[in-house]
Amino acid sequence: MTARRTGSGKAGGVTAAAVRSAALSLPDTSEKLAWGQPTFRVAGKIFASLGDDDTAMGVKCPKEDRAELIAAEPEKFFLKEGHDDHYAWLRVRLAALEGADELAAILADAWRQVAPRRLLAAHPELAGPGKG
Repeated sequence: MTARRTGSGKAGGVTAAAVRSAALSLPDTSEKLAWGQPTFRVAGKIFASLGDDDTAMGVKCPKEDRAELIAAEPEKFFLKEGHDDHYAWLRVRLAALEGADELAAILADAWRQVAPRRLLAAHPELAGPGKG
């Protein structure tokens, strides 16, 4: 395991360690290496991962929301060409994040995309905007 995989990689004000901490703070979340990268899972389903160089993370995101997010903030959100096109996945540049609150909100939204109903019901504080 390299230094950057232990979370010492820093991008702007948000570090890989901050991503790891925020992701693992969500209910029933675990970390597992896949494809040489840390992935964060709830009930065995991936909702986030750190990129190769810890400057970006990938998050679960409905395909229908991606274009709007990228158009609104292209410096923050992007797709990995040839890969994300086919999946409900979005990349986030860590340096562009405004801080821990925005990081937590993005990760919570990704978590909600894959969390089982029993966890969603047990954690109404994680309900999306206008829910719960």
